[in-house]
Amino acid sequence: MTTELTDPARERLRRWRLVLGGDTADGTGCALSGRDAAMDGALAALYGQADKGTKGRDRSAGLGASAPSVARWLGDIRTYFPSSVVQVMQRDAIDRLGLATLLLEPEMLEAVEADVHLVGTLLSLNKAMPETTKETARAVVRKVVQDLEKRLSTRTRAALTGALDRSARVNRPRHHDIDWNRTIAANLKHYLPEHRTVVPERLVGYGRASRSVKKEVVLCIDQSGSMAASVVYASVFGAVLASMQSISTRLVVFDTAVVDLTDQLDDPVDVLFGTQLGGGTDINRALAYCQSRITRPAETVVVLISDLFEGGIRNEMLKRVAAMKGAGVQFVTLLALSDEGAPAYDREHAAALAALDAPAFACTPDLFPEVMAAAIEKRPLPVPDAG
Repeated sequence: MTTELTDPARERLRRWRLVLGGDTADGTGCALSGRDAAMDGALAALYGQADKGTKGRDRSAGLGASAPSVARWLGDIRTYFPSSVVQVMQRDAIDRLGLATLLLEPEMLEAVEADVHLVGTLLSLNKAMPETTKETARAVVRKVVQDLEKRLSTRTRAALTGALDRSARVNRPRHHDIDWNRTIAANLKHYLPEHRTVVPERLVGYGRASRSVKKEVVLCIDQSGSMAASVVYASVFGAVLASMQSISTRLVVFDTAVVDLTDQLDDPVDVLFGTQLGGGTDINRALAYCQSRITRPAETVVVLISDLFEGGIRNEMLKRVAAMKGAGVQFVTLLALSDEGAPAYDREHAAALAALDAPAFACTPDLFPEVMAAAIEKRPLPVPDAG
């Protein structure tokens, strides 16, 4: 007796067939044709190789080392899968099949779907990149950077402008410094109908500092290989902050050496190509440099972006953080600035920083403006669970 499959059941079998790869052991008995067969071929070219020699399976001959075959495969996956899936598959192809060197070819770069992780890969290949590829690589990086700026800049400027304004106000202003519009708004509950007037219990001032004193922000970014996405986002945010007249921004990247890229902040693409992903980590040396550049501690926010795997002098690093905080610096430690959440990080160092009232936590790009606004206003940071 044959049981006719319903449409939902048939669809479930189809999906399982695509997942399992079509060997006799998959148990679905489902044959693919047309577009489904082409999708299966694209998946097998990438993921079939993981099974070869481990489970006795070999779904496909793979992508091989041929640039034309990889270019065709990149075109196929962009046809069959949505952009978010394409980006994951590209990342897996680079990690699993060692295709990073093919990205040094201009025609290959033109075929890929650009995202933050691809930018990180390109930056790690920067020193090995031939001149014929660099122009194409910069165009790919610039497209990603411009997309990120569109997504992040408006909200960042709005959040920080509001924070700067609030931090500059004073609640005991002299008469000529009173902001009457805000004072009236803050005291509407004290309106006296019989006198048709508001009796202000709290005065809000403009704050003369708001017209003359800039806030200083120092972004201190770990450029070890694991921090690639954070470097990309931090460079974009650095450019946005540098465009605000009320904030003086410094951007410092480090591994075992320290490089100040502040002069290049007008173009985050130049900043990114000025980094060198990979290498060791000396947080203490980087903080020493940042500390030496602070002239007004009470008006300064230092943002350390690092997974805290310190290769330098741990006790000196912690002493520097304590000294900066003692002088009035607002110190923020981000384990990552990316969409992926908390990375692997040194929990002992994170706990030591928390004991200094400098909690370390991962931060998404969408949360970063709120974190900076809180630091500028010297109020508690919106600290999520670091995991």
